[in-house]
Amino acid sequence: MKLLTLNTHSWMETEQLDKIRQLADFINEQKYDVIALQEVNQQQNSRAVEISALAGYHASDPETVIREDNFAYLLREQLDQPYSWTWVTTHKTFSVYDEGLALLSRKPITGTMHDYVSQLKDHNNYRTRKIAGIETEVLGQAVWFFSAHYGWWNDEESFRGQWDRTEDLLQSYRSRQMYIMGDFNNVAEVRDEGYDYVVSRGWHDLYHAAAQRDDGATVTKAIAGWKNNEAKLRIDYIFSSQPVKALRSQVVLNGTNGPVVSDHYGVAVEL
Repeated sequence: MKLLTLNTHSWMETEQLDKIRQLADFINEQKYDVIALQEVNQQQNSRAVEISALAGYHASDPETVIREDNFAYLLREQLDQPYSWTWVTTHKTFSVYDEGLALLSRKPITGTMHDYVSQLKDHNNYRTRKIAGIETEVLGQAVWFFSAHYGWWNDEESFRGQWDRTEDLLQSYRSRQMYIMGDFNNVAEVRDEGYDYVVSRGWHDLYHAAAQRDDGATVTKAIAGWKNNEAKLRIDYIFSSQPVKALRSQVVLNGTNGPVVSDHYGVAVEL
C-alpha cells in the first residue's frame, strides 16, 4: 500500500493549472492507494458543479458545494485511475476561497466523516480546523484514513486542544486500523510540543517505522505560518494507530522526487 500526503497551497501558487497537471502526472506514475490533501481551495463565487458530473465523489457533508475550480475536482479529472474522493471545507482564506481537506482512494470509499477539532466553528476565521476521513478496504479489512491540518502549539487555540478533540472523535473508530495524514504545524525535532504529544498518546510515526527514510523535511524556507523560518522542518506526517512496518518513507514533490507543486513538499510512505 502506498500513501501520500501533501499540503497543496492551492490557488496560492503561480502557474497553478500547470502544477495540477504535474501533480496528476506524478500520481499517475506512482499509483498511490490513498492520498490526503490539505489547503484544498475553491473560489467561493465560482460556478457550482452538478452532482451528476462529480465522478467518484462521496459527500461527507450533504451541504457541501463543489465548484468548478475546486483543486481536488480538477486533480481527480486528470488521474488515470478512477479514484473515489471527498472534500470538506474548513474555513475561508484570503477573503475569496473556501479552504478544505480532501482524500482520494483507488478503492471504493465505504464511509466518510468530518468534524471540528477546534473549539472555533467560525468559517470566517482561519483558526477553525477540522478533520476529514474515509473508510476503504485494505487486504480485506476496513481501514480509516484521515486528512488533517492543525494549528500551532503556542497559538491562541493550541494544537494540544485540537489533538485532544481529535482523540475524542476517533474513539468510535478504535476497533479499526487508522492512519492520520497531513500538516501538523509542529516540528518533529522540537521536544515537549505537538509531535511529542501525539507520540505519547500511542500514535506511530511511519517515518520511524520505515526501513528506508530520508531527512523527512517538508518545509525548507519561510512560508505562511513560518514566516521567519530558515531551517528544514519536518511538520507533515503519516501516523498509524497501530504498529506497522514500512518499506520506505520519502519526501516527494521536492524537485528531486517529483516536481515542486506547493510551498510544502509531500510525504510518501510504502507499507
